Amino acid sequence: MTRPLQAGEGINERLGDDELRAVLSRLEDEEHKEVFGLVCKRWLHLQSTERRKLSARAGPHMLNRLAARFTRLQELHLSQSLSRSFYPGVTDSDLSVVAAAFSSLRLLNLHNCKGITDKGLEALASGIPSLQFLDVSYCRKLTDKGLSSIAKGCCGLRALYVVGCRFVTDALLSALSLNCCNLEELSLQGCFNITDSGLTALVEGCKRLKQLDLNKCSNIGDIGISSISKACSTSLLTLKLLDCYKIGDESIISLAKHCKNIETLIIGGCRELSDESIKQLASACHNSLKNIRMDWCLNVSDASVDCIFLLCRKLEVLDVGCCEEITNAAFQGLGNDDSKLSLKILRVSNCPKITVDGIRKLLKSCEALEYIDVRSCPHVTEVRCHEAGLQFPVGCKVNFCGSLSEPDVLS
Repeated sequence: MTRPLQAGEGINERLGDDELRAVLSRLEDEEHKEVFGLVCKRWLHLQSTERRKLSARAGPHMLNRLAARFTRLQELHLSQSLSRSFYPGVTDSDLSVVAAAFSSLRLLNLHNCKGITDKGLEALASGIPSLQFLDVSYCRKLTDKGLSSIAKGCCGLRALYVVGCRFVTDALLSALSLNCCNLEELSLQGCFNITDSGLTALVEGCKRLKQLDLNKCSNIGDIGISSISKACSTSLLTLKLLDCYKIGDESIISLAKHCKNIETLIIGGCRELSDESIKQLASACHNSLKNIRMDWCLNVSDASVDCIFLLCRKLEVLDVGCCEEITNAAFQGLGNDDSKLSLKILRVSNCPKITVDGIRKLLKSCEALEYIDVRSCPHVTEVRCHEAGLQFPVGCKVNFCGSLSEPDVLS
């Protein structure tokens, strides 16, 4: 039993640093942790040294002061807002300070820091070998040179986001393959210089990819995707191929054959895909598939959607917007038994052949719906749904013609 405080004895005389850290560790709310630091200078110092995450916009002088205070920082967010300009923003000089002062960093977010160049990344690569997560999306001055230095200097890298870095080529993928065998997340959205050769080289060394974003990488095709599906067959969970118009049935059939655990597949705008490959995917991945976006897949018909509904009982998100051949027959298999689907989000916008009768059948099996987009469906208007007595689930947002914010999972 802990003895009571003696007269004139303060809590700082009784409790050591380890005991105070134990108290701090039990405070889950960030506001309470901040209050802890207001007690006295000693408690503030302990609170600062235990802090693991920090968001800031600061120049070299302030970064040095932050480093002196937060000595065990593991996450640093220096990302810039898209809607406001923080001139001059993060610079290469700032990154040199970060590299020298925050040697224990695991995560660094530089999203939209347009001023940084390869020189700044080279400083990071030499100063923070422990880095595991780096986001340099929309840092448009970066090239393979700086990013490859990160691959070579930070061999424990697990996640790299280079969205919108238009100068990235296959050379970066080769560097990642040679140095970062534990890479799990890679986002190359908008890196249109990436080719099948680069993807094939990437998975020679990076065989543990879980999430791969190739949206708008318009120069990749079936050869690259087939290489990925074979090399990352047990790990791949998310693959994004939005507007990769060279992708055909061969890619999807390869995924169906090798990647049985895939949960999210974005293939919107891949107009060469047909029902046959989608049905093979639904059959092979019926136990895992949760999110499939295939808007503007013009050859996809009722057969694909009916098969998905029939087999993929864990499906939560389906987007078949602008698939103009979809009709009420897509829902024909629903309601034939008492089982319910897990579907939460459905987009059938610009599917002019769907009517209120099709939506009615859908609602009987999809009681968990949270959002449904029926814009540009002339036979599914708010008036017609009301006249037909349709009852949407409580809390479900129905987009008839407006601009309701669409869930992030659709991208």
